[in-house]
Amino acid sequence: MVTQKPKIVIIGAGISGLTAANKLYTTKNSNELFELCVVEGGNRIGGRIFTSEFNGDQIEMGATWIHGIEGNPIYKIAQEINSLESNKPWECKEGKLMDKKVTITENGYEVNSSLVKSISVFFNKMLAFSSGEGNFQDEACKEILESFNLENGSIKNLSIGSFLRKGLEFYWNLKKDQENVEVFDKWSRKSLEEGIFAMFENIHRHYSSAGDLGTLDFNGESQYCNFPGDELTIAKGYSTVVKSLASVLPPGLIQLGRKVTKIEWRNDDCASKFENGDGTKPVKLHFSDGSVMHADHVIVTVSLGVLKQGIHDDSGFFSPQLPSFKTEAISRLGFGVVDKLFLQLSSSNEECGYDGMNFPYLQMVFHQSDTKLFRSKIPLWIRRTALIHPIYPKSSTIVSWFAGKEALEMETLGDEEIIDGVSTTMSQFLANSKYFKNSDSATAESCVKFSKVLKCKWGTDPLFLGSYTHIAVGSSGDDLDSMAEPLPKVENCGENSKNFPPLQILFAGEATHRCYYSTTHGAYLTGIREANRLLKHFQCVDV
Repeated sequence: MVTQKPKIVIIGAGISGLTAANKLYTTKNSNELFELCVVEGGNRIGGRIFTSEFNGDQIEMGATWIHGIEGNPIYKIAQEINSLESNKPWECKEGKLMDKKVTITENGYEVNSSLVKSISVFFNKMLAFSSGEGNFQDEACKEILESFNLENGSIKNLSIGSFLRKGLEFYWNLKKDQENVEVFDKWSRKSLEEGIFAMFENIHRHYSSAGDLGTLDFNGESQYCNFPGDELTIAKGYSTVVKSLASVLPPGLIQLGRKVTKIEWRNDDCASKFENGDGTKPVKLHFSDGSVMHADHVIVTVSLGVLKQGIHDDSGFFSPQLPSFKTEAISRLGFGVVDKLFLQLSSSNEECGYDGMNFPYLQMVFHQSDTKLFRSKIPLWIRRTALIHPIYPKSSTIVSWFAGKEALEMETLGDEEIIDGVSTTMSQFLANSKYFKNSDSATAESCVKFSKVLKCKWGTDPLFLGSYTHIAVGSSGDDLDSMAEPLPKVENCGENSKNFPPLQILFAGEATHRCYYSTTHGAYLTGIREANRLLKHFQCVDV
């Protein structure tokens, strides 16, 4: 009788799943030890890495940057496959456009760069302090923290949003004699500073994925780490990295269009009768087409958003439900929506005197406190957007970022409504600027036109239900560790452990890394981690 090899199934062909598959498949003699396959619910590999094309330009719909190049495995792969250089222009990190950076208010006033820099330095000092990278002897930040201790007795549940707003009050107190000085029409110095400060807050919303900074944990910020060195974009596209990882896998190992709808497994009731599987394999996967697959080990790499949906009582995604330590960690951690919006500048801009090839790296300042001063023509879903700029110098492809509920609202809008909203908004901002050759402001106010749009839909895509993870108020790095814990915990089974199959469900993905959550390198490293966990289980010599 032929002995059936154990079967490993990886759910998800994003970077963590493909990394695990690559490691497992390329390990010496692994094909003699186990059978391997990857099931992916979508029609492509890559997950939240998705290089695409728009307006003749290469764009990144998802992951864009390599965060630090020194020791970063993503950088190493991109370097090895020669993806860091290209003869064609590509979507660049905004630093390459800094010579064109300009900050403008919603009614068209260009803000003095020295004022923007002053607030930027103070804002970034506070962020550095919260992350543990700043000067912990900084008197301003220490005084702000002490005020929270006096008000609340501790800083246990302090949010980044509260910390930053308290910092803005501190900043104003330093300049109290200037707060009512009118800088522009309808802009006092205080209201302008608040608008600039809010602009930086909105940039951090995009960076952190927290739609509301009031939900982003202050103490959790120090958990996040980055590799040192420059931050780069990948010239030939981020997707080249995942294609490289998948290239060693034989045809058929990755199965596309295979959406898992239910995972049956054996829980920690060690004395219970085994009812799932095919009599020998403890895990049974159900697919949307009604088919099933049996496995000994399953690496779950779906997003935290999908896991959050999967632990609802009426979901039935896991049967039996995951243990409480796992569901509580999933519930407490934050998972936000960050969407890019790409727009094509219309060729008709030239006709009314707008130099479309000179579109600036625009930082947008909106009124905050007095709603009567809001420009009525600017849609509310745009008012918490901070940046809009060409993807590289002289490009007619413009990109902007949306986060939180504004991102979700944008996902529901039709192309024409988005084009009209952004065109009107940009006309309000740029009508009085040097970027118009036409002095007729009435014409300029309706002149910036876009002809085409492409939006991300990470929030409503059922395969993702969001973009990336953050530590929310009430959660901690311990929850990220809990996310990484495999199931079941065999050590609790005592004498029944021989009848209790180990490592049935393993977890990988950016939401399972304590330090590198929210990043592609974090996802990559968790794929290696879980592959090594299984290889050690199979006692492979090179692990």
